[in-house]
Amino acid sequence: MKKIDSLRELGLFDAKVPRYTSYPPANHFENGVGQQFQKDWLRAVPDGSDISVYIHIPFCKRLCWFCACRTQGTKTMRPVDAYVEYLRREIKTVRATLPRGIRMARLHLGGGTPTILSPATMARLLDDVFDAFATAPAFEFSVEIDPTEASDALLQTLVGYGLNRASLGVQDFAPKVQKAIGRPQSLDQTRSVITFLRDNGVTALNLDLLYGLPHQTPESFRQTLDHVIAMAPDRLAIYGYAHVPWMSKRQIMIKDEDLPSNEARFELATMAQVVMNAHGYRTIGIDHFAKPSDALFIAQQNDEVRRNFQGYTDDQSDTLIGIGASAISRFPDGYVQNAVATSAYQDRIDNTQLAGHKGYAMRGDDTIMSQIIEDLLCRFKLNTAKLHAQFPAQSAAVNACSLMLVRQYPDLFSVGKDDLQMRDWAKPLVRIIASSVDTFSRTNTGHSAAI
Repeated sequence: MKKIDSLRELGLFDAKVPRYTSYPPANHFENGVGQQFQKDWLRAVPDGSDISVYIHIPFCKRLCWFCACRTQGTKTMRPVDAYVEYLRREIKTVRATLPRGIRMARLHLGGGTPTILSPATMARLLDDVFDAFATAPAFEFSVEIDPTEASDALLQTLVGYGLNRASLGVQDFAPKVQKAIGRPQSLDQTRSVITFLRDNGVTALNLDLLYGLPHQTPESFRQTLDHVIAMAPDRLAIYGYAHVPWMSKRQIMIKDEDLPSNEARFELATMAQVVMNAHGYRTIGIDHFAKPSDALFIAQQNDEVRRNFQGYTDDQSDTLIGIGASAISRFPDGYVQNAVATSAYQDRIDNTQLAGHKGYAMRGDDTIMSQIIEDLLCRFKLNTAKLHAQFPAQSAAVNACSLMLVRQYPDLFSVGKDDLQMRDWAKPLVRIIASSVDTFSRTNTGHSAAI
């Protein structure tokens, strides 16, 4: 790429910045805010509105070394079954606190490994979910699936409850890479789950990959991409591996010297985009790809792509309710995160029935800055006309932000009458640009590489 020197000079290969799945980023959530606001914000959800529900299952039978998610290993199902009973209690309390007329537009089970649950335990959980929440038209029910831990009986249970989108973790198919990240997963295991789902009517399939893994090369990653293309998912997330061993202790099993350099990571990411575009997938934001028939691409065409804790989404709900340990709820007025450790989560359910601990109440210019950062990450532009109309009382903040971006990055934007549009070559810098808008701390100790 002829602009590689410019990307290097602007810090792409050195910066550590947030992924901006929320604003402010979760490391700025404050202790006590969850307890203070959770009940009030639940009660304030407009009656008759559509919400999304996320349920966190933080258990795995094996702990993959690359993973930085809030998970814990287990060799028996006793702690998992006990935890699900607490989920069921939390669901009942949340439902009793929300207005009667709300509907559930989305349900997503994440982890961890949601498919670790037995069919009977999953059925008990889903019975309570669907008893609590009426579903909206075009309801979407999605589950994160580990193909190495997904029995036909469990998948059939999910199908029976209306599963209509599945997200399969792949990471990489190269045996050397899988060994280095503690994640053995064969092509046959993955194909078998895909075949089962499609044969049972689940046709909306996502696959998740990672670039920047140990021993990953352009040749090996291209082979993984070829395998994925043959599986023909509707949607792909190709994330950059976040090596943060100071946050996720299991990552110390991955040797620094086995990781590709940041410039090599950029080469892998660029190759992935070229390959996927050549096979008919359209780029969504910085790390997602979708077929033209997929709802995420249609949302992009309608300027409706949003960003949340699962990445890019076409979910238009203003309220996302997080259920379970460490789950985060998003409300128009701020965020609430449940207690992180499963023991602390269970203690809060026992003592207060709700589990909120940390959180953040939006104030000052936070809401408009959140919208600006989401626009940059989702659309690579600052739509000044739309922002002025949406936030008429904060026109000065819009103008100041626009002026700052043009002055700080004069070559990165084309300036129109109503917007600033990032140039194509500059799009890999979008997280760095967003961090310049971010009014919170710029410290980089808690964040991952910008590429």
